[in-house]
Amino acid sequence: MQQTAPSRRHALSRLVLDASGVVLQAERLLILALMALLMLLILVNVATRYTGMPIYWIDEAAVYSVVWLTFVGGSAMTRLRMDFAVTLLTDKLGVRAARLFRLAAGGGVLLFGLAMLAMCWIWMDPLGIARAGFDAREYAAQSFNFLYTERTQTLNWPTWLLQTVLPLFALTLSLHAAANLVEDLGWHPRRPHAGFPKADAEAVVN
Repeated sequence: MQQTAPSRRHALSRLVLDASGVVLQAERLLILALMALLMLLILVNVATRYTGMPIYWIDEAAVYSVVWLTFVGGSAMTRLRMDFAVTLLTDKLGVRAARLFRLAAGGGVLLFGLAMLAMCWIWMDPLGIARAGFDAREYAAQSFNFLYTERTQTLNWPTWLLQTVLPLFALTLSLHAAANLVEDLGWHPRRPHAGFPKADAEAVVN
């Protein structure tokens, strides 16, 4: 029994770290794609405005590109431990106390991600829209939730489609926070992250 519990814990820890690693690499590709898209949109916007033939939906597309880039990048930065931190107190503490504060901070990030995921579930209400037969107007009439009837101003895309970045962010943030906790608890050594040469806030500062 004493050997079974550590082996299960090791297997679960490895599963969490593996899943986080796969998501992180997908986020890396998505970040590169969004940055390329944003640069292209800006260049096209400048060129068309200079020639007197502006494309009216470019501005909105660029805004949503930045929004997605922010959330995807924020999730990746959490796993890379490059998120913002105030170390004025922990720098004055001993190793044990600093570790406890680090674990508390990591647990707080995990709780935030799970709470945000729960709020997105309530807000987007996938079961409710399914019960309404995926009829957005019928669902809005029943629930007064107009998420699925709204469309963007110039792109004329469904608003809910673009706002799926919020539950995706909550899910990936929770996964990365759990992976960081696994490492901070000492259940598994820290893993390097391929494709991210500066995968540590201290490395960037120093």
